Amino acid sequence: MQTEKLLAVENLVRHFALRRSLLGRAKTVVRAVDGVSFSVRKGSTLGLVGESGCGKTTLGRCITCLDEPTSGKIIFDGQDLAALDFSQMRKLRKEMQTIFQDPFSSLNPRRRVGDSIAEAYAIHGLHTRAERKVKVSELLIEVGLAPEWAARYPHELSGGQRQRVAIARALALNPQLVVADEAVSALDVSIQAQILNLMLKLQDQFGLTYVFVSHDLAIVRHISDQLAVMYLGKIVERGEAKLIFRRPLHPYTAALLAAVPRIDPNTQGPAVRLKGDPPSSIGPPPGCPFNTRCYRAKDICRQSMPPEREAEPDHYICCFFPIEY
Repeated sequence: MQTEKLLAVENLVRHFALRRSLLGRAKTVVRAVDGVSFSVRKGSTLGLVGESGCGKTTLGRCITCLDEPTSGKIIFDGQDLAALDFSQMRKLRKEMQTIFQDPFSSLNPRRRVGDSIAEAYAIHGLHTRAERKVKVSELLIEVGLAPEWAARYPHELSGGQRQRVAIARALALNPQLVVADEAVSALDVSIQAQILNLMLKLQDQFGLTYVFVSHDLAIVRHISDQLAVMYLGKIVERGEAKLIFRRPLHPYTAALLAAVPRIDPNTQGPAVRLKGDPPSSIGPPPGCPFNTRCYRAKDICRQSMPPEREAEPDHYICCFFPIEY
């Protein structure tokens, strides 16, 4: 496996102002992403998991420059994205693409499938009209669709077929990085498996690097090499996926894994039940953001944010009292 880093995120912050004063200063702030750091190896898949509202999608949008970070750094292929001018950023955008959750809303209903895929070539001034048609046909074949489907509209396709078109559009410019935001959550289970296997095949074929955003741990376990667990805008545990699934050290990660249904009851891990609901990202609690629901929390957890530390090789946690085995 390659060890070279394609993406490095350093202390990334993204806040949204809900209310402002007369002078334009933010009075009420949503802390969607609140000091996140991680890296992704070339050719690997980082699974980004957590409850709804934890900041997964916002983080993915910041990585692909669809949202501008409040502070922090995003280093892509050795380049600091904040230091690039418009023309440099335009060239770099070809290297990073997004697969959105709902392919029906992300595809223009008034445009044929082939036109939607070929739009990327037109924007970047690549290929002639005839060459674009050939490229579109090749992409459709790669994702398991017939070239004739280029003439169809999105409403004529099923959900799985639309997502295949979305994948083809994302691959049109031969990107290095693809951020998949809940790319299979809107599909039937059998179709989910087909799309996941397609993504794995394309990763091997084109050397793609994925950031796979999902709340479904079973899917993340199938596709991910690395794992990052988010809670209330922060990453509380990250590292090699196999290590974390085998020995989760943060109580929140253990609770997420305990909630995954299993066919064999003998393989079910210890029950970890969380109390209460997640706090609001508008007014997060002091100290560790998970302290209001954690059964291991003590006074220090309510006063100080635990620093990230390496509990074991390639396994990092933010917790004063991790689970012991």
